[in-house]
Amino acid sequence: MSEVQSVPKNLNSPNLSKEAILADFRVAMISRHASLVGRKEVFMGKAKFGIFGDGKEIAQIAMARAFQLGDFRSGYYRDQTFMLAIGELTVKQYFSQLYAYTNVEAEPASAGRLMNGHFATRSLNEDGSWKDLTKKYNSAADISPTAAQMPKLLGLAYASKLYRDNKGLKEMTKFSVNGNEVAWGTIGNASTSEGMFFETINAAGVMQVPMVISVWDDGYGISVPNEFHTTKGSISEALAGFERTDSQKGIEIIRVNGWDYEALLNAYVEAGELARVSHVPVLIHVLEMTQPQGHSTSGSHERYKDKKRLQWEKDWDCISKFREYILSNEIANADTLDKIEAEAKAQVKQEKEAAWSQFSSEIKKELSEAVVLLRAAAQHSTRKVIINQLAEELSKTINPIRKDVVVTVRKALLTLRLDSAAAKADLKAWYAKQTDLNFNRYNSHLYSHSEWNVLNVEEIPAKFNDKSPFVDGREILQSYFDYTLENDPRFFTFGEDVGKIGDVNQAFAGLQAKHGELRVSDTGIRECTIIGQGIGTSLRGLRPLAEIQYLDYLLYGLQMLADDVACLQYRTKGGQKAPLIVRTRGHRLEGVWHSGSPMGMILSTLRGMVVCVPRDMTQAAGMYNSLLKSDEPAIVIECLNGYRLKEQMPENLGEYTVPLGKPEFLREGADLTIVTYGSMCRVVMEAASELAELGIEIEVLDVQTLLPFDVHGIIGDSVKKTNRVIFADEDVPGAGSAFMLQQVIEGQDVFKYLDAEPQTITAKSHRPAYSSDGDYFSKPSVEDVVEKVYAMMNEVDPKTFPEI
Repeated sequence: MSEVQSVPKNLNSPNLSKEAILADFRVAMISRHASLVGRKEVFMGKAKFGIFGDGKEIAQIAMARAFQLGDFRSGYYRDQTFMLAIGELTVKQYFSQLYAYTNVEAEPASAGRLMNGHFATRSLNEDGSWKDLTKKYNSAADISPTAAQMPKLLGLAYASKLYRDNKGLKEMTKFSVNGNEVAWGTIGNASTSEGMFFETINAAGVMQVPMVISVWDDGYGISVPNEFHTTKGSISEALAGFERTDSQKGIEIIRVNGWDYEALLNAYVEAGELARVSHVPVLIHVLEMTQPQGHSTSGSHERYKDKKRLQWEKDWDCISKFREYILSNEIANADTLDKIEAEAKAQVKQEKEAAWSQFSSEIKKELSEAVVLLRAAAQHSTRKVIINQLAEELSKTINPIRKDVVVTVRKALLTLRLDSAAAKADLKAWYAKQTDLNFNRYNSHLYSHSEWNVLNVEEIPAKFNDKSPFVDGREILQSYFDYTLENDPRFFTFGEDVGKIGDVNQAFAGLQAKHGELRVSDTGIRECTIIGQGIGTSLRGLRPLAEIQYLDYLLYGLQMLADDVACLQYRTKGGQKAPLIVRTRGHRLEGVWHSGSPMGMILSTLRGMVVCVPRDMTQAAGMYNSLLKSDEPAIVIECLNGYRLKEQMPENLGEYTVPLGKPEFLREGADLTIVTYGSMCRVVMEAASELAELGIEIEVLDVQTLLPFDVHGIIGDSVKKTNRVIFADEDVPGAGSAFMLQQVIEGQDVFKYLDAEPQTITAKSHRPAYSSDGDYFSKPSVEDVVEKVYAMMNEVDPKTFPEI
């Protein structure tokens, strides 16, 4: 573990000239005053909440000095100085985010969708195509959950390793220059207590990838001091066992004080060079940082820091120490520094006011339009006094937000309900227009808006002939993955047991030996960073298939999928994409684990991802092909009990696609519709054969994907024909089946066509008990389906179908 000391430098050198030092001082002062003014704006009610990067300025400037074009940052919400220093954030943009301004040009990180301090650069052109990332300073979109920025940092760094070592990627020059890019991560000292941090450190040490993690250590995690967070009270000391030696690979660890300008420059130059050239991961523990305004605008740090600590923070503030350094080395005099600070303060005020003016004037314009229309409507209303009163109250609103305007208009339209259509026509039209605008501002881009949206993928049916052999389902997947590895250099896969043995169900058997360890890789047991590995590499133009061995293990990686992947396009308003494909397996195995079908959980948490539920491996291979032609993230849940069932090998493997969002008819019938998916398809089809012998013909639809769900209304058309419907799955009651019911009943206008109450068939509320009996009495059976359908037909025609 190295301690970086201040070493006198030649002030005329390019890296430490007087001009460069004073430029750094200017950036530090701009950032500090932005923090101070930002806090005041929150307390004045002009912003909802604020969290700022004061106390971290000098270390972030040093990091910016080592950051190069093509590099990526994966950090957290205190990195404003760094973003200012690399030129990817202006003060005006900083305040536009604080005010939640929805204009993507004014606030390019999130278009006002995220709390201030969440930074991102735009990797995509307006049409969703990739920019040249090697000619940009790149920042992966920030997320708030503590330490959740770490797993994708691993992936961002791993991409450089792939670009350097995989010769098939050499032509992807928009994404890498020989794998020279470094992934720079930042994290607060307290957040290093999270498992995601430790998992990332361990994986990076094993994989030897070019990443540099900076730990901003100000001694606290909100109010809790380090001794309650970290063994030995020091993350660098706690991680000493990870440190590399002359004979063993590991992590390079550097300790440096956050107020020591020259030592910080040395540390970051050393770390950047080591990671960039040798692909050695580095941790820089930046000590003795301060947090002058406390954690956030929600409270004061004076509640938990004693006077001695508060005085120390004042004395050792990094900007104060930087000023001392400049004066003691006679780089500039006090008047010069005072002038720089005054100019910085004026600049912050000017850009803050410009941001507020731009943000508020747009809303005030909408407010004025609404007031005019309200008063006009009042002239023709029987409730003139009330409408005029609403207009008057709205016109006097101080610092209005859109909600104020829209709430008033909606109240007015309700009040005008008994008046003529002409009286409210203009107001109603204005509100409809605003509804569309506000959807774009606050609700758009959950899924891709590009030409590569999954719904735009051309459907190519699988082809078979008389000579197409019947093989185990897993052999179809194996042949498909072999074809894709051969033909798409961007495609690679990794996970537990995926490499040498070819995954636990043999879909990659022999493919590591054929295509190499870079393309088919084993990992440790670390689902969280398997997902992170996929996120980071997909952010850099690659097409990873990240395997989670069993569906119940998805919980370890669910937070990353929910908080990062699923909402990435939404929270950047189309500025970034991570078309990761997660492969896993579930359904229909016996026992409490590996047998679950927690679709309700997945549907609730992974909106923004495609959720594929193939019933067999032929269908799964077509889904993978469709997904690789799109730019959407997805999860594919294969059927655990289907790998050794016989299927016919398609002759156009690797070419055919399965249309996503389009249910498939498995059986036609006129009496009742059953909607299902996955392993339940076989159960329902067997039940359908038994019911046919009883004189009941059911129509069976496989939804194929739960997200998107039946975008063409195919299920609704079936229900309109049969007038009865059952939704069947293996999830707990009120989960996946309830989702399907809601989508059809509310979204496809079928209620008026129903002759019977819609029904669901589900598993029990608990996980399945072990053994075949446990499975039978826990999950839906053929008999359950037969009896449910028969009971519904008994209601229709008790004479033909007497009660059982």
